[in-house]
Amino acid sequence: MPLSSSRTRYWLGAFLVFLAAFCFASKGILIKLAYQYPIDSISLLTLRMLFALPFYIALAIRLSRQGPPMRLTIRQWATLFFLGITGYYAASFFNFLGLVYITASLERILLFTYPTFVLLLNAVGFGRQVTRLQLLALALTYAGILLAFVGNIDTTVQKDVMLGAFWVILSGLVYAVYLVGSDRVIARVGSQRFTCYAMMAATVPTVLHCAFENGLQLSGYPASVYILGLSMGIFVTVIPTLMIAEGIKRIGSGNASIIGSVGPVFTLVLSTTILNELISWQQIAGTFLVLAGVFLIGWRGSSQMKLESE
Repeated sequence: MPLSSSRTRYWLGAFLVFLAAFCFASKGILIKLAYQYPIDSISLLTLRMLFALPFYIALAIRLSRQGPPMRLTIRQWATLFFLGITGYYAASFFNFLGLVYITASLERILLFTYPTFVLLLNAVGFGRQVTRLQLLALALTYAGILLAFVGNIDTTVQKDVMLGAFWVILSGLVYAVYLVGSDRVIARVGSQRFTCYAMMAATVPTVLHCAFENGLQLSGYPASVYILGLSMGIFVTVIPTLMIAEGIKRIGSGNASIIGSVGPVFTLVLSTTILNELISWQQIAGTFLVLAGVFLIGWRGSSQMKLESE
């Protein structure tokens, strides 16, 4: 491949990841806007999943026609469905629940605990050595989270900082389990196919949960709720998941994680301009400490991948 073509491929991949990070950063903003209306967490999550579902079904059908059939054992299918339910139902619901209690900007900082959870799970579950640089990254990340948390603990615009933080951090932990467990399955079926089937699997318990919670009563909300639900389904679910998959294919997961760490900065800007949230100096300083930690983890992972490939 010519050098100019290779550079174009790289920068296009980086741009796709950058746009995906912006879309993902907008999720908390849209959720907080929806919570201005009388809707609960599981109903809002159900709207998001149902609006996104047709796109994933259509893409799965297209991929099945273009590529070879998926030859998975029952155990492998069960693993795929379990991971989808873990990553896109459980983690998403905990995240939606946390945003009932805390601001979107604090939520995004706390959610970025997931790269450190991935690092720790790989160390404990697969015996991968944690380097000094990674320990420094962990220290920076959690120092930033603590600083941002302390700067928001007495704010009057949040209902319950402790409870909200618990749900969001739990969301990050569950999502880390999904990421660690999905490596081998994605390598076997491909990222786009995996995402489609994982999202379809996650839709089932989401709808069942909504049916159990409120009888699947999804009608009667103001039009703005459905517009926000559709926006979440398309612009912070379908489009960014496809962009991030294509971006990782072009630049690698390590580089993608570094670029994607700009997400909390996007959320800080959007939360102040759209939601009029007050941002403390502790939150700004904490955000950049978290970004520094995530950057080091991503950079180390990228360097390690390069060494392993040589």
